[in-house]
Amino acid sequence: MKNSVIKVTCAIINFKGKILVVQRSEMMSMPLKWEFPGGKVEANESEIDCIKREIKEELDIEISISKRLTPSNYNYPNMSIELIPFLANHKEGEIFLKEHKQYLILAKHELSNLDWADADLPILKEIINL
Repeated sequence: MKNSVIKVTCAIINFKGKILVVQRSEMMSMPLKWEFPGGKVEANESEIDCIKREIKEELDIEISISKRLTPSNYNYPNMSIELIPFLANHKEGEIFLKEHKQYLILAKHELSNLDWADADLPILKEIINL
């Protein structure tokens, strides 16, 4: 039986010209992999409402959305996801991690040095080429 595809949003958050990335904790699936923060779209929730909610829940900051990028479809062994990326800007608030191990704010050219979650790789490539 084929798994249904889980819709997940993520944000590429601009902090004064650099980009926020987060590292998954040891307790999460894909432990210690780096990713763009975000989460699952809930029933009857728009993609933009989802990403704003997830960023507030995970990082305790407010963002403004500027553009939707190309979604990344990825089949993990136990699930299939459609990762929907948004370019965003930090609006207000101090970062407070609620789920992740750590965060970094990096220049675009530094991003490819990290050990990324597989679904984020096509998005990373698109961002580097923007």
